[in-house]
Amino acid sequence: MRIDVWSDVVCPWCYIGKRRLEKALAGFVHADQVEVTWHSYQLDPGAPVVPSEKTVESLAKKYGGGIERAQQMMDQVEAVAAEEGLLYRLSETLRVNTVDAHRLLHLALEAGGRDQQSALKEALLSAYFVEVRNVADHDVLTEIATGVGLDAERVREVLAGSTYAEQVQDDIARAQAFGASGVPFFVIDEKYGVSGAQPVEVFTRVLEQAWQESRPALQMVDADGEACGPDGCAL
Repeated sequence: MRIDVWSDVVCPWCYIGKRRLEKALAGFVHADQVEVTWHSYQLDPGAPVVPSEKTVESLAKKYGGGIERAQQMMDQVEAVAAEEGLLYRLSETLRVNTVDAHRLLHLALEAGGRDQQSALKEALLSAYFVEVRNVADHDVLTEIATGVGLDAERVREVLAGSTYAEQVQDDIARAQAFGASGVPFFVIDEKYGVSGAQPVEVFTRVLEQAWQESRPALQMVDADGEACGPDGCAL
């Protein structure tokens, strides 16, 4: 079974959705036969590479109501995240561009496969939401990427150019083609779409349904005919 996930490394609901999917997979009997691939999506492609304001200030401008209202919104999300074991520090985070982080996620997939990409995804999300690091800064990104096993020289080479930028845009276009208007967005076996950080029960139900439909049980017409078994044939 294949699960494709579109998300952004500065999207608080994406980290929550990741945890909920992981919990569903932990209870899924066939989890060892599930492949998860992470795809790029930028919620704020116009965000600066060099941050000039905190996220709370940006939200206050975008939605109105001032800093106090924006902080209330953040507090609500932090409470939900805490239920999943994630200790967010949203009011301290910076509004930053994520294209370079996404390019490194493509590098990780190509260089080390899904396991290394997943490790980098987790590290980037934790760096931003828990450690309050600037995930647009190349030094920070290099440290995070090499921390999950990527080659330092190759990481710096990618960051210095535009490698994988096209793949990032292709990911975004594909999400839009699926009808995704936001993230996280999950696609199971290119047949079922799950939008948002749904409860664990929703992921569990979709996983079970997708598995059953991809491997339908045989309808036995007659199970009583003569046959040979592991103990030989009855003559």
